[in-house]
Amino acid sequence: MPLDLFKVPEAQAIRISESALRGMTEAMFEKMGVPHDDAVLASDVLVAADLRGVDSHGVSNMLRNYIAAYQSGRYNPQPDWKIVRERASTATIDADRGIGIVVAPKAMELAIAKAKQTGIGVVTIRNGGHMGMAAYHAMLALEHDMIGMAMTAVGVQVLPTFGAEPRLGTNPIAVAVPANRQHSFVFDIASSMVAGNKITLAKRLGVSFPAGMVADAEGTPVMQAGPLPDNYKLIPFGGTRELGSHKGYGLAMVVEIMCTLLSGAIPNTLEPVNRPAAHYVAAYDIDAFTDATEFKDMMDRWLTHLEATPPAPGHDRVLTPGLEEVEAEAQRRELGIPLHSDVIDWFKSACQELEIPFRLR
Repeated sequence: MPLDLFKVPEAQAIRISESALRGMTEAMFEKMGVPHDDAVLASDVLVAADLRGVDSHGVSNMLRNYIAAYQSGRYNPQPDWKIVRERASTATIDADRGIGIVVAPKAMELAIAKAKQTGIGVVTIRNGGHMGMAAYHAMLALEHDMIGMAMTAVGVQVLPTFGAEPRLGTNPIAVAVPANRQHSFVFDIASSMVAGNKITLAKRLGVSFPAGMVADAEGTPVMQAGPLPDNYKLIPFGGTRELGSHKGYGLAMVVEIMCTLLSGAIPNTLEPVNRPAAHYVAAYDIDAFTDATEFKDMMDRWLTHLEATPPAPGHDRVLTPGLEEVEAEAQRRELGIPLHSDVIDWFKSACQELEIPFRLR
């Protein structure tokens, strides 16, 4: 459920068509040496985030970072990724510094294939790059009547509870569950109060930050709303120990264990900065546990019941995870994807530098 705080206000938005955004993004990936099919897949992951209103993980926020990673040699455009350990329902992949938005969907395809045979498929990935919107990979399981899960551990940005120095990544976790007539349940959160990419959006928009979202330079949570401090640190969700930051801290550790340690990699904080990312994807075949049709019908009833909850004063309705994203996608497919003028300017200059035609439609 993306916060309005991190969305481009309509007055500042420049709408670009989905097809134009896909075309330029694919061309940029190909200019980096990414094979055509992989460029199409990578673009789909980014554009899917923009369509669903998850701008923090869309083209506007991530593409420039990925291009820079390719240009610096940190990402391998044509990785020789391989399975290094495997059993009937599990596998571990070495991504050979391949970007996560390409390798993770392929890992999820493997997890789905294993789930069809055994009921559950789990694949861990080490030595990779950023996986983009985690929900994308979890949602790949939906069309197979499966529950999908995706997690990723990357970077060192977040303080542990009571800590003054970052030790963990924002370490998000996503779960996607199919329904029948209702929208799919899609839950995708960072284990920090705010995802690092949302900070970039907030700076671009010049918004006032709510209390308790970040800590100051010394690690003390900033408990007054106002401009983002020049020197800030990310904190686990909950913000303070009294409000439950130990839960976000513990969940971040769980994600690190499942992604990094379980894949045979080393936690980022134990190694120098810019360590490769590690990921985890899983598929659960509903029919291995219960009748899939009955399960999805029950999801319909449950989601409908929750959304029918009487709203508290000052609120219009009760939401369930995935509803706002479905609504955003319908609107953005019709009206175009809203981008900030700074992003448009970057696109123009990047397209010129890479000799790619720039277009909004």
